[in-house]
Amino acid sequence: MARKNLLEGLTALHEEQAAVVSYPMRGAGKSLVRSLDELAQQAEKYLEGEVVVEIAPDLVEDSFVQDRLARDNQDVRDLVEAIRLRGQDTPILVRPHPARDGIYQVVFGHRRLRAARELGRKVRAVVKVIDDRTHVIAQGQENSARANLTFIERALFASRLEKLGYDREVICAALAADASAISKMLAVTERIPADVIQMIGDAPSIGRERWVELSLLVGRAANGIRLQKILADDAFAEMGSDERFLAIYNGLNRSARAVRKSSPEAAKAKWEPEDGGVVIEMKNDGRGFSLSMKARNATRFGDFLSRNLDALYERFLDETNKGD
Repeated sequence: MARKNLLEGLTALHEEQAAVVSYPMRGAGKSLVRSLDELAQQAEKYLEGEVVVEIAPDLVEDSFVQDRLARDNQDVRDLVEAIRLRGQDTPILVRPHPARDGIYQVVFGHRRLRAARELGRKVRAVVKVIDDRTHVIAQGQENSARANLTFIERALFASRLEKLGYDREVICAALAADASAISKMLAVTERIPADVIQMIGDAPSIGRERWVELSLLVGRAANGIRLQKILADDAFAEMGSDERFLAIYNGLNRSARAVRKSSPEAAKAKWEPEDGGVVIEMKNDGRGFSLSMKARNATRFGDFLSRNLDALYERFLDETNKGD
């Protein structure tokens, strides 16, 4: 597979390829889950069998390449509270700082490091000596495995790597994406000014295609004045990130009008096992998530889920609180 070639640079840190797990999914969904599972196993290998030490947070610098837009959402607050109550379950990965003795640089685990800083605690970490190239690939893969970066954050990460001089092979490996997807990410960040992206924010419910469409609208010279009017409107700053995106998108895509709040378009997905016994349609509009099921096993599977909600939710909390 092409991905194996992209990851050859990491063989100094591991000798084995994680076994591919069989999933009862089809098409693109099947490929995505396998990819994320492989990346999750890959990220875990950086920590496997290593000594975990405790380091004062003020001795750890952030990564030399940013992978998130600044935000202080509920997920971050929940992580801080979980670590306050139960401690830090999963160590972060750091490397000795390449230019400063006695200082470390975080590779992944930025939010766990942030929580330790806020709580005034030492951070549990694994220390590995790795070069810049391996650093950015490991950082990108760990975030991709957790699937908690939005499209525009991934696009900005790709753009920053390119500006630092990394080639497309490294960028593809870091983001677990093919060359076509990376090209679209970079095109978006080239057409939309960096300050405009910062003003919009992470836009968690907005996917790739909408960002590509917006970049084409912003790229039209005739939309320049209209864009500035939207950004200058007092109501714009009071909106959520998804709403800011839609205010610009709608304002440039149609006739000029006052900025107003809009509801994000719901993201839809479908899942189906190999036997076709149930078809699940999922819808996420940023404020709520819904499932609908059909086919011969829909009623029985729905009953099974309802009877196991407590256990599933406990598993969700355990996995979430171990996350970055």
